[in-house]
Amino acid sequence: MMRPIALLLLLGGCGLMPDQWLMGAGTAGIGSIAIIQRTPLDAAYSLISGRDCSAVRLDKGQSYCRQEEPPPEPPPFCTRGLGAVTCWRDPTHLPGSPTPVADGPSTLTAAQEANRTRRWPF
Repeated sequence: MMRPIALLLLLGGCGLMPDQWLMGAGTAGIGSIAIIQRTPLDAAYSLISGRDCSAVRLDKGQSYCRQEEPPPEPPPFCTRGLGAVTCWRDPTHLPGSPTPVADGPSTLTAAQEANRTRRWPF
């Protein structure tokens, strides 16, 4: 049975020949790979599954879907010593409250964590 849109196109005299449908589908596939780095079927699968999947990744020798990134390891806690910097994995065992050498953050912000764990395409 014909779909209503195809029937309307045929009634209007603007029907597409099979080779034109094929050319349009190929153009859409090539265009989507250039723009969103995935085929239309990859985009549909990624949208349904919420994972970042692409045949382009397969072409690069990677897995079809991007693996979830593990959270980053906490940076070492470094303090000043006599003439050197000493780094510690677990600063809870240090006596007193030593001042760290680095002033940067030791964990991800809420926005960074949301970006790391986001679902495709958002």
